[in-house]
Amino acid sequence: MQTRVCRLYGQNDLRIETETVAAPAKDEVLVRVGAGGVCGSDMHYYFDGGIGLIRVREPIILGHEASGTIVETGSNVSGLSAGQKIAINPSQPCGTCKYCAEELYQHCLNMRFFGSAMPMPHMQGLFRDLINVPASQCVPINDDVALNDAACAEPLAVCLHAASHAGDLRGKKVLVTGAGPIGSLCVAAAKRGGASEIVVTDLKDFALDIARQMGASKTINVAQNGEMLKQYEADKGYFDVCFECSAAPAALGSAISTLRPQGILVQVGVAGELPVSFNALVAKEITLTGSFRFHHEFAEAVDLINSGAINVKPIITETFDVADAQKAIETACNRDKSVKVQLSFAS
Repeated sequence: MQTRVCRLYGQNDLRIETETVAAPAKDEVLVRVGAGGVCGSDMHYYFDGGIGLIRVREPIILGHEASGTIVETGSNVSGLSAGQKIAINPSQPCGTCKYCAEELYQHCLNMRFFGSAMPMPHMQGLFRDLINVPASQCVPINDDVALNDAACAEPLAVCLHAASHAGDLRGKKVLVTGAGPIGSLCVAAAKRGGASEIVVTDLKDFALDIARQMGASKTINVAQNGEMLKQYEADKGYFDVCFECSAAPAALGSAISTLRPQGILVQVGVAGELPVSFNALVAKEITLTGSFRFHHEFAEAVDLINSGAINVKPIITETFDVADAQKAIETACNRDKSVKVQLSFAS
């Protein structure tokens, strides 16, 4: 069988090519991909040739957010069958390194993560019509769940993992800085966790409108009304928790200024270097913690989408055929009209 693949050769050099797909190995399933989400890492690979020190050093098939339908199963596969809809967990820890032994699977020393340029050779990604996937990385989705929704399981899992660092959110006042896909899904995670108030900041009204649809109590366009944040600085701060999803220095500063003493700052957004106001951080005894990927949260994300407990539809703002992958990535960078852009592999 033949499949189209979305392969990046280097900065601004994205090609749609065709290659042959083998039959699935005994522990694999052959999946016809239905939907794939364009992530920030895909954009960085395309526009910048890498993310920080991680560089694209050889041709790489992009994509790690995807769902599809099983076409064929390997001889040892049980519990999955042809015609079944699944979400693909892009994370495959080795299970044997010292971090896996400590159940810190997201820090696996031998991690295989679809569409990642971190290892060499690169781990090829999911933006293709057909792919063989280990059965262990396939999580069933309900027949009535759209493949577009299921492809949001991976970013939702990222946000559920971030929420786990914040502790019990019931009755808490939460700030989310950055209303991109991760910020908006952090809103959904915080709302499901029982937060009493969720304030979201961003530079774009389009993104803030999506955040409101995902459950934000209030939104602030800091490009136009940044002074509105000042009210939350009174009496040493207002918010119990902040999910910093923008990786912008100004957002990190406002997070520290508006968190109350002993508040929790979860850094979700990724950047090279960010300045930190350690005087305020120390004086207010703020806990600053990073959040990286996920593990068991992927299955949890699928369950929440399956049950309808979290509706991811509002973040999906546009869908392109894989043949238009370059246009999709360019559109995804336009925050005036996009939050989560997806590829369709239906044709």
